[in-house]
Amino acid sequence: MKTFNLPDLGEGLPDAEIVEWLVAEGDEVKVDDPIVSMETAKAVVEVPSPYTGKVAKFYGQAGDVIKTGAPLVDFDTGEGGGEVPATEDVPATEDVPATEPAPDDAGQADGEERADSGTVVGNVTTSDEVVRQSHSTVGGVKVTPAVRALARKLKVNLADVEPTGPDGVVTSNDVRKVAEGGPTRETAAAAPAPASAPAPSPAPAPAPAPASPPAAPSGDWEPVRGTRRTMARVMSESHKRVVPTTIMDDADIHAWRPGEDITVRLLRSLWAGARAEPGLNAWYDDEQNVRMVHKGMHVGMAVDTPDGLFVARLRDVHASDHQGLRSEINRLRDNAKNRSIPPEDLKDYTIMLSNFGVFAGRYATPIINPPCVAIVAAGVLRHEVVPVLGGMEAHRMIPLSLTFDHRVCTGGEAARFLKAMIEDLQRAD
Repeated sequence: MKTFNLPDLGEGLPDAEIVEWLVAEGDEVKVDDPIVSMETAKAVVEVPSPYTGKVAKFYGQAGDVIKTGAPLVDFDTGEGGGEVPATEDVPATEDVPATEPAPDDAGQADGEERADSGTVVGNVTTSDEVVRQSHSTVGGVKVTPAVRALARKLKVNLADVEPTGPDGVVTSNDVRKVAEGGPTRETAAAAPAPASAPAPSPAPAPAPAPASPPAAPSGDWEPVRGTRRTMARVMSESHKRVVPTTIMDDADIHAWRPGEDITVRLLRSLWAGARAEPGLNAWYDDEQNVRMVHKGMHVGMAVDTPDGLFVARLRDVHASDHQGLRSEINRLRDNAKNRSIPPEDLKDYTIMLSNFGVFAGRYATPIINPPCVAIVAAGVLRHEVVPVLGGMEAHRMIPLSLTFDHRVCTGGEAARFLKAMIEDLQRAD
């Protein structure tokens, strides 16, 4: 009998939630056959079998949260059951190869086999197989694990969904359309006609009204899972560890040409700020009391989704042009929407940006995710009357809020960083 523990899915998270078992107890499986869909705060992934043999026992059902390293499933491999051999010298956690390698990521070449250490197994940490979300067929419907999980959440029968993806694969937009459209034509036709209301009877004389009981809660308690569970944990950790201080100011963008890309300009201004004060583009390890000032810049972009907040990494902002940055922004936004962000795109950012102004609000006190030491937030653009030579003019303004960790950054450093950002934003090009 072999016990398979939940592997580290390469995202540094302490647990994952079972979405759906793809096999049943007693089924025969082979090495690398998908056995279960697991949802983390980052994505829904299919975990492959590390053994050839019979599925003997599950340690949880759909909706259960399993801690990383805890038992997930038992296998009866028999004698010489084709298992992946374990080696004693394999470390408990291995680096995850990125689909598009990041500067500091160490990986393993495609096709190279891994030994089972009990935490990282088979192909589960291979971005080419997990992140690309290869589809499987459920009841004759081609669907990825993330979309299957979305359908379950929205209570949509995949058989009712018209696929629009390549090769007839159901997409998340297909599922949402069915969910927003209400019951299908068949279910509507089968629904019984509403019964006619009986004739009202004479109302009895009113009795004295008893004391009204306390009002019952109007909603239902539900578990906080997936992205929101991780968001709660990260925010609580930040509150315990960081000493945040916020300064605010406005950038006059009257000189901009029509059609200027606001997000790209904000990203460029972050690098201008880091050139003036590198100490805000840094990490701080409060346990070792050391910091790392980065020579390049990877920006963690806050992405709002119905499932909660993601922070996706834009790589090499210091070395990218306008077109490259816009392409990366679009890619990360689409991946966040479809819950298919590669794990390597959710870590190792050196500074953070929140563009909450696309919705509402002028200034904010955004939260820093350690080990970062700074986050910039941009509010809603507005017009403001400003004095100019010979009169007054209405200029467009971007309100900016810079929150920094005062344990490792001084107020002067933060002010000079923000000043350099504003000067860059106020340039015409």
